[in-house]
Formats: sequence, structure tokens, C-alpha cells
Amino acid sequence: MVMIDDAFEPVESMPMVGGDPSLDFVNTGSRRLEGPFRERLGSYGDLVVWGERAGAIDRRAAGRLRSEAMSRAEEAAEVLARARALREAIYRLFTSPRPGAEAAGLDVLNRELVRASSQRRLAGSGERVVWSWAPEIALDRILGVVAVSAADLLTGAEVERVKECGGSNCNWLFRDTSRNRSRRWCDMKDCGNRAKARRYYARHRHEDG
Repeated sequence: MVMIDDAFEPVESMPMVGGDPSLDFVNTGSRRLEGPFRERLGSYGDLVVWGERAGAIDRRAAGRLRSEAMSRAEEAAEVLARARALREAIYRLFTSPRPGAEAAGLDVLNRELVRASSQRRLAGSGERVVWSWAPEIALDRILGVVAVSAADLLTGAEVERVKECGGSNCNWLFRDTSRNRSRRWCDMKDCGNRAKARRYYARHRHEDG
């Protein structure tokens, strides 16, 4: 459930309702339009927690990244700053009426895609050849996974299903997989119910007046 008041879930317990890793990554931030901005990536450790929850890395890789970050604190802080910049670039790209004109967002995403390319490999999988990641885990591996996911979604047919939550000051993104594309909320149990409650209150206040 997405909290839009003072008590909101940290990255350890935030719902993963985006339907795509890049969208769930965007959702580590909220309250972009009206504020105050809600930041769930407060540290590099938070990024690792999100990466494991999203399936971008496994538990063993998460442990290695935490250990590496302790001895390379300055580099980890730089990766965290890049992660936040990438997140906001992806948000702008998916919410812009003309994503192709969002030059600044594309520049950020392209830079991360270039970095990610050095960590990707072609590997045999049965009778097929597939993309895989290098066994060496770089501190910015999670950013690479997010960038590739965002690029695939942006350039595919499913981009038309990406929506922004209609909840007040939420700004979470999700891929609408409903048959008639009627989903309006990141989570009906929270933002949807909040909207219903507001409409009910407004209607009855008007009737009482």
C-alpha cells in the first residue's frame, strides 16, 4: 500500500505494484508534484535492498555489494546519486506526452545503458543464445538492470500501458494489464480507497450544506 502521508513504507516494505522493474524503481520516490518529496533511497544499502526485492540481484550478490560498499564508500555514494538521477529521468520519460522530446531524460538513460553494456554478455541457454550479466558484480549493477528494463519498456508496445497513479500526490507508475485498460490506481486498497473516501466526504458535505 502506498502511503502519501507522514507514515510511509520504507524500501524494505514498499509494495512492488509497478509491473516492471523500472516502474517499481521510479516508485522509490513519491510526492513529486506537490511535495514534500518522499525518498526511499536514503542510502546505498536501500538501493541494494530494493535490488534484491525487485530481482535485479540475488541474495549472494546483495551481500557482496554491501561488503564492497563499506570499503568503497565514496564510489557507493556516487552510485546512489546516479540511481536517484536515473529514477527521475525514467519518471519524466514515462510521464511526458512526448517521451522522444525528453532529451535530458534520454541522456541520463543512455549514459547508464552505455555503462551497463560493459557488464552484459551473450550466453548459451540450451538451444538459444540469451543476454546475461557478467559474473563480476559491479557496484552499479542494479542501475544497469533498471536502465535495460526501462529501455525495453520504452521501445516496446507495452509502453502504451504505462500509467501514473490517479491518487492525490502519489506519482507512482504502473503497467496497466487490465483487459480494458481501466486501472487508475497504483493500489486500489490505498490510493483508490482514499479517492473514494474523498468523493464520499465531498458529496455529503455538499448535501449537508
